[in-house]
Amino acid sequence: MKNAEDIRALLGQRVRTLRMEAGLSQESFAEKCGLDRTYISGIERGTRNPTLEVLYILATALHTELATLFVFNEPG
Repeated sequence: MKNAEDIRALLGQRVRTLRMEAGLSQESFAEKCGLDRTYISGIERGTRNPTLEVLYILATALHTELATLFVFNEPG
């Protein structure tokens, strides 16, 4: 089983990928979410542990399902 740091890092990479695919800067994404840009940065770096409510906000701002945030492309 993955440890908490690994899961946060995978989630952060996924959020960053989806944000960039949507053509959003961290600043514009944060504004759309109603969150601080530094908080978004922390999520993307895997140093923050967002609540379920925050994850829902992120998914909604990305116009995607919540489960999509957890589709990790792990090697092997």
